[in-house]
Amino acid sequence: MNIYGVVGWKNAGKTGLMERLVEEISARGFSVSTVKHAHHSFDVDHPGKDSYRHRAAGAREVLLASRNRFALMHELEGEDEPSLDDLLTKLAPVDLILVEGYKRDKHPKIEAHRSETGNALIADDTVHAFASDCALEVDRPVFDLNATGEIADFILRDVGLAERAV
Repeated sequence: MNIYGVVGWKNAGKTGLMERLVEEISARGFSVSTVKHAHHSFDVDHPGKDSYRHRAAGAREVLLASRNRFALMHELEGEDEPSLDDLLTKLAPVDLILVEGYKRDKHPKIEAHRSETGNALIADDTVHAFASDCALEVDRPVFDLNATGEIADFILRDVGLAERAV
């Protein structure tokens, strides 16, 4: 599977870029899945709902399914957070997996950057390009943060899918 990350500090524009890239690359005929890392506790379930009640009662996993989608919730119960590699094994095969976060992992990435945040660049060797709202003096390509088509072209070339573009 081809994996490409979108990284950056808080409020850098990662989620908006991810959303636009999924839409753009999917529209080109590629299948895309996403992984989003959260640095805090989160819940996709709500008190009072049956699946929440199952988890609260002690179920290790709860699989919620309908004709439109399914969601698997797995309680870690003190286990270490799973690695990105472990999580990727749980996904069905697709043309491209876009990963938001996991900035320390070794897959190729594009770094989102907004000047107003005042944050320094991550710019490690896994960052292959930047998407920014300002000019950057770096040794890698820099795209306008909103140039979704150009960024998609770059990512598809970088993972070797450009030749399959529709």
